[in-house]
Amino acid sequence: MKRQNYYDRPRKTVEMGMLVLLKKDIYTGAVGALDGTLVHAVVPIDQQARYRGRGKGVCYQNVLAICDFDMIFTFVWAGWEGIAHDSRVLTEVAFNPNSGFPFPPQDKYYLCDAAYTNTRGFMTPYRNTRYWLADFRRQRAVTKEERFNHVHAQLRNVIERAYGVLKARFPILKQMAPYPFPIQRDIVIACFAVHNFIRKCKFYDQLFMDFDENNMFASEEQDNGNEQDEINGVEWGPQGNEYMANLRDHIANQLFLNASN
Repeated sequence: MKRQNYYDRPRKTVEMGMLVLLKKDIYTGAVGALDGTLVHAVVPIDQQARYRGRGKGVCYQNVLAICDFDMIFTFVWAGWEGIAHDSRVLTEVAFNPNSGFPFPPQDKYYLCDAAYTNTRGFMTPYRNTRYWLADFRRQRAVTKEERFNHVHAQLRNVIERAYGVLKARFPILKQMAPYPFPIQRDIVIACFAVHNFIRKCKFYDQLFMDFDENNMFASEEQDNGNEQDEINGVEWGPQGNEYMANLRDHIANQLFLNASN
């Protein structure tokens, strides 16, 4: 099945609130956040097994998106089966010559969660270490890895908030109408486009105001599947993996040193 995308050039990073870290020679390479989200889908009975995402009985399509730090989506690819792992979706889309996937410049990267590979262009948190924002509400970060993960989660949360605005504005994304699947996919893309239009035109919008608040964190979708098996199958290349591992360690050391001073 042919999948479609909506792509818009990234805007300049907006320096606001906790995102001041982006301009302090720490996360200067971050140009946005990347993540997948599940959107309700209506499919024929003989296809439902492929769309029952992440062990749930409801059918979904998996949508991959990138947003900048102003909650504007810069890339959207809709139409994947709900059962597809986020890492697999990214790999297929990124290396599809027809997708128009916007690889970041050589020294830049997207912030991603642990479902993805930590490699050049894609920075993920340390694995087997506290990461989700809720994990730090009772106990602050202690180690340099936890400090890195906490700040990474705060910055990457912009895409969770952007998804929160999107789904709050368009209830059809939670309860899709029974149109043919290609139309369902196009509806998803249209919702992203309208979201961007409202944000770019700087209309007074209560939803954006609510989710702009630094202390308001959208629900964080966590994949309960076996992520490691999927990640090991992605061939990004050892040099890219080593480069990003070293950069992540460098940032973690900077954050830990700053916190100690």
